[in-house]
Amino acid sequence: MKKAIALSFIAAVSTLSITACTPTSRLHVGSEAPKIRTKTLQDVGGDMARITTYRQPDKRMYQYSLDQALSTGKPIMLEFATPGHCTVCDRQLQEVKALLDKYQGQVIFLHMDQYENPDAFKAYQVMGDPWNFFIDGKGIVRYEQPGPMLMTEMDAAIQKMLPKQNNAKN
Repeated sequence: MKKAIALSFIAAVSTLSITACTPTSRLHVGSEAPKIRTKTLQDVGGDMARITTYRQPDKRMYQYSLDQALSTGKPIMLEFATPGHCTVCDRQLQEVKALLDKYQGQVIFLHMDQYENPDAFKAYQVMGDPWNFFIDGKGIVRYEQPGPMLMTEMDAAIQKMLPKQNNAKN
C-alpha cells in the first residue's frame, strides 16, 4: 500500500514538473500579431547589454521595435529567448543568425529577451522560451513553435511566408 501511494505521489510530482516547464501561449496561428513597442538598439544608445543577455548578439535583430517591424509589410521571424538563463536559447539564436544572413532584406528577424522586453512576452502570452513566431507581411501569425527548432524547420516556416518568386530563388 505504501509503495502504491509513493508511486502515485511520484507520478503526480513528475506530471506537475513537466507541466510547469512546458512553454505555453494562447496566441495561435491565424491570430493578428500584437503591435507593441519594444526596445531597439537606438533606444538603449547602442548598448547591447541593455537589450539582450545574448553573448554574441547581432545588431540586425534589434533595429526595429516590434510595432515598427509589423508596419513594414515584410515577414517577421520573432524569437523569444532569454539566453542569460537558457542554454538552449543561446544555441537557437546561433541558428537564427545564420538564417538572418540568408534572408537579409526579405525577412525581419527580431529577438525578444525576457529581461529586457517583458511586455512583449506578456503581449504574446509566452511563458517559457525559446518560442518562435513567424508573422506574414500582413501581420498574421502563420506559424508558432514552442521550444527549440531545427534550422531546417525555421527555414521551411520562412519559405512559406515569402512570395512565390522568392521561394524559387532560395
